[in-house]
Amino acid sequence: MKILYIIPLAIMLSCCSSVKNQTSTETGKLDTQLLKDVEVLSSDAYQGRKTGTKGAEMARAYIIARFQKLGLKSYPQNVNYAQEFTFNSRGGAKVNGTNVIGYVPGKTSNVIVVSAHYDHLGVVKDEVFNGADDNASGTAGLLKIAAYFAKNKPTNTIIFAAFDAEEMGLQGAKAFVANPPVPINTIAVDLNMDMISHSDKGELYVCGTFKYPALKKHIDTTRKDIKVILGHDDPKLGHDDWTNQSDQGAFNAKNIPFLYFGVEDHKDYHKATDEYQTITKQFFSNAANAVLDVVKSIDNQSALQQSLKDKMIMMDNPQKKF
Repeated sequence: MKILYIIPLAIMLSCCSSVKNQTSTETGKLDTQLLKDVEVLSSDAYQGRKTGTKGAEMARAYIIARFQKLGLKSYPQNVNYAQEFTFNSRGGAKVNGTNVIGYVPGKTSNVIVVSAHYDHLGVVKDEVFNGADDNASGTAGLLKIAAYFAKNKPTNTIIFAAFDAEEMGLQGAKAFVANPPVPINTIAVDLNMDMISHSDKGELYVCGTFKYPALKKHIDTTRKDIKVILGHDDPKLGHDDWTNQSDQGAFNAKNIPFLYFGVEDHKDYHKATDEYQTITKQFFSNAANAVLDVVKSIDNQSALQQSLKDKMIMMDNPQKKF
C-alpha cells in the first residue's frame, strides 16, 4: 500500500540540499552523557524496566529528572510529563502504563514527535533482562536530541515521547495517538528509535522511506562514520518489514509519516546478555549523531504543514499517479 504524495517545488528546492549542508556533530568521539544514560537505565537496579514494576517507575523518574534538567515543558494534561493509560495484557489482566511526554515549543504549530520506548522485559527466570540496546539506547538518543533542541530553538514544536509498554504490543504509542496532547492533524512526522547501539557491522537502518519517499532527502546515506541504510520497509519482505514492529506502527496506523531508526537483530537481542558491556559504543555515538542530523534536517524544512496537506490530498486520491 504505497502512498504517494507530492511536495511543492519551492519546498523541494529548500530541502534538497539540507542533508549535505547541515553541520554534523563531531564524530569519532564518544558521547559521555549518552553512554551514561544507557548505563544507568540498563543497570541491574532498574530490574529490566518491565511495565508496571518498580524498575519501570525508577526509569520513569530518571527520564523525568533529565527532562526537568533540560528544561522541557510539560503539557497541562500530563502532570509532570506523565501520560497515564491502561490496557489489557495478552492474558487479559489490566495493566497500568505511563508515557513520559515533554516538548520544546517551536515557531509554528507544526509538530514533530521524537520517540523511543523505555520499557523492557524485566526479570525472566531469575535473570535480569537489562535491555541496554532494547531500548535504553533509543531512550538515551531521545535525551540527546532533546538536549540539543533545548539549547537550539526548533522551527517546529518537537514532542519528546518516552513510551511505555512497547514490549506488550506498542501500548504506550497507541495510547498517545488515541489521546495526543496536540491536535493529531498537526503531527507531521514521528521519528522513532528502537535499538541503535549494537552493530558489529556499523549499520543503522532507516525504515519508512518506501511509503514516504520524500523523507529520503533528509537522510545522509554517504556518512563516513556509519553505514546508514534505507530499508526493512517493503511490505513484500514479510517479517523483515519493520513498518509496524515498533512504536512508529501506531503512527503509521493513523497515516502519520514516520522514520524508524534501528539495527538488525543480534546475538543479545531479547536475552539477558543485552547489557551495557555488550553495546558497540562508538557505533552508538555515531548512530545518535546521525539521527540528530535527520531531526535537524526535517525541522529545517519550510512549509512542513503544507507538505502534510499535500500528503493528505494524495491519500484521498490514491489512484492518481505522478
